[in-house]
Amino acid sequence: MNAGQASNVSASGRGRACSGESVRLSNDLGWCGGCRPSQARQITNLRYGRLQLCATLRPSSTFTALFCLAVLLALATRAPAQPTAPHIGYVYPAGGRQSASFQVLVGGQFLNNATNALVSGEGVQATFVEFNRPMNQKEFNDLRDKFRELQEKRRDYFQNKKSTNVWTTADQDRLAELRAKLLKNPPNRTAPPAIAELVTLKIIVSSNAAPGEREIRLAAPNGLSNPLKFCIGQLPEFSQAAIRAPNPDLDRFLERLGRPMPTNSARAALHVTLPAVINGQIGPGSVDRFRFSARQGQRLVVAVCARDLIPYLADAVPGWFQAAVTLSDPQGHELAYADHFRFHPDPVICQEIPHDGDYILQIRDSIYRGREDFVYRITVGEVPFVTSIFPLGGRAGEKTQLTLAGWNLPVTNLMVDNCNHPVGVCQVPVGEDETCLNVVPFSVDTLPEILSREPNDRPAEAQHVTLPVIVNGRIEKPGQVDTFRFEGKAGEEVVAEVMARRLNSPLDSTLELTDAGGKRIAFNDDFEDKSAGLETHHADSYLRVRLPTNGTYLIRLADAQRQGGVEFGYRLRLSAPQPDFALRVAPSSVSVRGGTVPLTAYALRRDGFTNAISLRLDDAPSGFYLGGATIPANQDQVRFTLTAAPARQAEPYELHLEGRASVGEKELVRPAVPAEDMMQAFAYWHLVPAKELRVAVAGAAMQRPTIKIAGQTPVRIPAGGRASVRITGVGPAFADRFKLELSDPPEGISLGIISPTATGAEIEFIADAKVKGGLAGNFIVDLLAERPKNQTGKAPANTRRAPVSVLPAIPFETVAK
Repeated sequence: MNAGQASNVSASGRGRACSGESVRLSNDLGWCGGCRPSQARQITNLRYGRLQLCATLRPSSTFTALFCLAVLLALATRAPAQPTAPHIGYVYPAGGRQSASFQVLVGGQFLNNATNALVSGEGVQATFVEFNRPMNQKEFNDLRDKFRELQEKRRDYFQNKKSTNVWTTADQDRLAELRAKLLKNPPNRTAPPAIAELVTLKIIVSSNAAPGEREIRLAAPNGLSNPLKFCIGQLPEFSQAAIRAPNPDLDRFLERLGRPMPTNSARAALHVTLPAVINGQIGPGSVDRFRFSARQGQRLVVAVCARDLIPYLADAVPGWFQAAVTLSDPQGHELAYADHFRFHPDPVICQEIPHDGDYILQIRDSIYRGREDFVYRITVGEVPFVTSIFPLGGRAGEKTQLTLAGWNLPVTNLMVDNCNHPVGVCQVPVGEDETCLNVVPFSVDTLPEILSREPNDRPAEAQHVTLPVIVNGRIEKPGQVDTFRFEGKAGEEVVAEVMARRLNSPLDSTLELTDAGGKRIAFNDDFEDKSAGLETHHADSYLRVRLPTNGTYLIRLADAQRQGGVEFGYRLRLSAPQPDFALRVAPSSVSVRGGTVPLTAYALRRDGFTNAISLRLDDAPSGFYLGGATIPANQDQVRFTLTAAPARQAEPYELHLEGRASVGEKELVRPAVPAEDMMQAFAYWHLVPAKELRVAVAGAAMQRPTIKIAGQTPVRIPAGGRASVRITGVGPAFADRFKLELSDPPEGISLGIISPTATGAEIEFIADAKVKGGLAGNFIVDLLAERPKNQTGKAPANTRRAPVSVLPAIPFETVAK
């Protein structure tokens, strides 16, 4: 290999916690070291000078991918930087009614190439209307100067009798046109870039569109956006006018025109007719008001959907729109107020109307923040709302009689056939006409089930149970403790797990395990379940204990806040460990041009499950395959790759992944749930489930070479040593035309030289002496095109690397000396 070939490789980043350090590239774009893809676009909100993005928002996953290797070799001399996939921050209004046609605004970033929108499910059509973005300062200044010139010309024509100017209808039209442009898209230095661009869509909802939650995405030639929630309802809808972002520069310009713009907080109360869904946005410091007529004795429910629409705002504290609602009588006296409902951030009010008349409902942010993405939907009327059910679940293959509590309910008892639901947590609708405001979570399991029996507060009254079992119970009174007794043997491992908060119960459980004499063996208050990505407080308890001796043991279950009530239900599992896992795959929107892109799989291991998990595509179209699709034993995540053939259909594909693993002689098969990896207020990461995994594929119709990893994998790399892997499907000029960059590698591992071979190329990996043995995973290698060297053998001074694709994932293991 010559020196030119040897220098044609580089390594990037150490891939650890975000340090804020960045690498300066030729276009002054920085990648800070180690934040996740969902964070990167949010961080652009915070940088108003030199733009910084995060290391794992790799070019390969957000830029257009490989068309055809032969074509790229020819184009490498002029390869431009690829456009970024669109990202949306809000949709307003965030839903609509059956049989309705209306327009929505989608705010986001990199939306200039958006051509259409996709709404999951049947019966909803979305078409592109227009795109708007804030002008840059030069564009604004040029238009403003032309506007002022026309103003001067008009003033001279009408005020100067000796003027030689002629003022025409065309001049008047041009002046109005310039004024409209100046007011429509002025620069705004204070607007968050992540939601500054706007796309207008026309939505048509058919009469038979199923009500409920959908997902909406924007599609562009350069990629597919992240999904946001979009709701289809049955009630009449009312919407406030969309708010505008605060813009001091525009305000000063309007003042000079003598036309001050009304503020968001000055909007008059909108009159609505109940029952209704109300749509709005909250601006900084603003309060939205709505007037409606109601009759004495009506039991009105006011249910806000705000945090539920956009779960996490990465640059807002708290990390979501925390709505507060007030209901007032005709004299302005407050009847009800709420800024949450139990442990849910979105408030709900139920109020009986005392007198006939007009009433005022107002909504604001609890600490008077506001922005365009502070979007809400409020349902108001005598509508059903379920507050609790009991029991919270049932046994697979059987039927469970539910008792319902709530407001304006069509039924108070419901028979659930568990044969219709898979094992796990499902959603159960209430009422056959689907008019109920909410569905309820319901847990289905295979273990025997019993009901808690009172009294069982004291050890002497403890209810005897035989393991394995699931106990369905309630902490019905403040300070109540439910106690259960079972027999155990020395060395036996026992799991005690509470399912309550995850099933919509307000119970903040505690679990205590003692021996018969009351000596504490184990205690737990809160246990985090990473599969519950929307929980704001992981309040369910979990214990996994090896019993010290033969004898009788007591489990005591209580509420940490010493609260109680009929809604404080729980499911207590007592059993031997049941090793299992759940899977999440992020992101849920993938964009690729007939090449390869990286994804991340997360293993949510339960009851000590440690085995490796293999991923596979379920009934995927031809040409799709996974690389490195195994989560190694004892690891919680892995980056792997998806390779897609050039597109054969215009619509994005919907893919389904599943994971398989062995526990003894039993094989477990679990779906890989698509998810968005979201950040809450700069601190916490959440895997928020999505309804679909969508893959947008575009590419050349011509046949393209397929890059493959050849030879035995995983690549075994000794500490302080080197190892190589061969790739096929590339030409002899590959090493000269492309650079390789290792994405988020383990600390101490870097790329070495790349050598041409008869069938492709050989890539070398280097491990320093400090690398620990036993590491396993995948190498993700970015492929970048670069201008060739000139006749002097030197690269041009303005050489730019263009991200092209990634190689299929390369499994590896490190070996100690």
